[in-house]
Amino acid sequence: MKLMLRVAPGIVRKPLIASVILETGALINIERASIDAVSGEIVLDVSDDKCKQVKDAFERRGVDVVLLEIPVMRNEEECVHCGACIAICPTGTFRFDNWTVVTDPGKCIQCGACVMACPHRALQLVLR
Repeated sequence: MKLMLRVAPGIVRKPLIASVILETGALINIERASIDAVSGEIVLDVSDDKCKQVKDAFERRGVDVVLLEIPVMRNEEECVHCGACIAICPTGTFRFDNWTVVTDPGKCIQCGACVMACPHRALQLVLR
């Protein structure tokens, strides 16, 4: 399961991921991170059985956590199945199946490359 962490000023310099790993015993894979001196956004992959425990642990530390069940949405009326998203996606989220673009949302790391590459603006990131 994918989690997006939004780290606010004041806690960005703390070893949040290390402390959550030690507390929960969860194996956590960092799939994307953008962190500076005042804030950060991190996408993690956590096993389904540990997801709630990890989410709760981060929230207790003041981190805003978003569960990425459907990280990228496609407007079927706008999509022409051109494959631009397939060509640009670094994780293989998109693929052709009988000349139709299909999505594997479990692979998405919300990098936004597909959104920028789509000539019909049929893709958008889900940031709830």
